[in-house]
Amino acid sequence: MIRILLTTAGVLLCLGGALSLGVAAQQPRPPTSTATIGPLAQIHPPAPDYQFPNGQILVYEGEWRLWTAGTAKLEMEPNSPNDQRVSASADSSGVVALLYPVRDRFQAIFDRRTFCSQNLTKHTEEGFHKRETLISFNYARRRSILDETNLKNGQAKHAENDIPGCVTDVISGIFYVASLPLTPNATYTFPLNDGGQTVDVTARVEGRESVKTPAGTFNTVRVAPEAASGVLKDRGKVWVWYTDDARHIPVQMRARMFWGTLTFRLQRIDKK
Repeated sequence: MIRILLTTAGVLLCLGGALSLGVAAQQPRPPTSTATIGPLAQIHPPAPDYQFPNGQILVYEGEWRLWTAGTAKLEMEPNSPNDQRVSASADSSGVVALLYPVRDRFQAIFDRRTFCSQNLTKHTEEGFHKRETLISFNYARRRSILDETNLKNGQAKHAENDIPGCVTDVISGIFYVASLPLTPNATYTFPLNDGGQTVDVTARVEGRESVKTPAGTFNTVRVAPEAASGVLKDRGKVWVWYTDDARHIPVQMRARMFWGTLTFRLQRIDKK
């Protein structure tokens, strides 16, 4: 269930190994102009005064049907003068860990000038499944390249799919949305790729709301990401609550699915 939330968080966005820096280094930089895959889907470069949330680790506690489901962490830091690295982890605990143990690690690299994703690595241990995945984005060829290994049986998978001139991924997308103005009643549509077909994700800013978490009470804006296809299509609803200030910290994430509601609340912010 924790894995589903990280996927859906990224499917806005909505909130996922070793990072292969060589792949990012070999790829040409994407163009700095806005890229589109449709009349509305765009990745906008960050505003000149946008401050990346470097030097802090966002720690969340998950709850499912009144049980503690586990913990998740999000962290961003510079990777190079032009790149940012986002790390995420998810670990189940308690009853949920007995039903479905999860230990996932994700790392994404994106261009800080454009917010275009460069690559994403995943080490996922979910139930009986254990996989290592690398997704790289070749903007010169307009292709996403997925290489995945089943660590249980050694079976390898390779797939390539078309992408536009700029996409975000399921982890960087959380912070891409945070970089937007998030004006109440506004909608923002952008292309997201997770190694398969690129999907248009629309983030709808539903309104302002006060949210209480273990880390404190925050004035927030509630954002509902929706995808035209993929894991969330006609299967549930996801919301992310960002602080209603220039930082736009994601302090709460919720996925309402057929099997119940999973909520992650900010427990604390650790400094590096």
